[in-house]
Amino acid sequence: MAPKFETFEAFFPYYLAEHANPTCRRLHYIGTILATAVLIISVLSKTWWLLVLYPIIGYGFAWVGHFKFERNRPATFDYPRWSLMGDYKMLYLFLTGQLGPVLRDAIIKYGKAAH
Repeated sequence: MAPKFETFEAFFPYYLAEHANPTCRRLHYIGTILATAVLIISVLSKTWWLLVLYPIIGYGFAWVGHFKFERNRPATFDYPRWSLMGDYKMLYLFLTGQLGPVLRDAIIKYGKAAH
């Protein structure tokens, strides 16, 4: 079970530390990008049944990363909204080249070993 957090800002370093494994992060990036593409396509084409795929794709990739590579419990189980926000923020930091130092600080703070 995740520690208790009152704000997303307090939660995010914990979230990052729970994604120390690079393969887990890559799977999150793939799932987030594909799920977002499905969401956009669904809205633009008004093909609403595609919305069913959004959580399946997003969680599918992420949970494989957690259970197979990170070997931890996804934070989504305790903080679903903040975990979704964390997925997008982690992807943004990665794409803009800002993830490294933020991830290192989070791993140090929560005592996780980077894989």
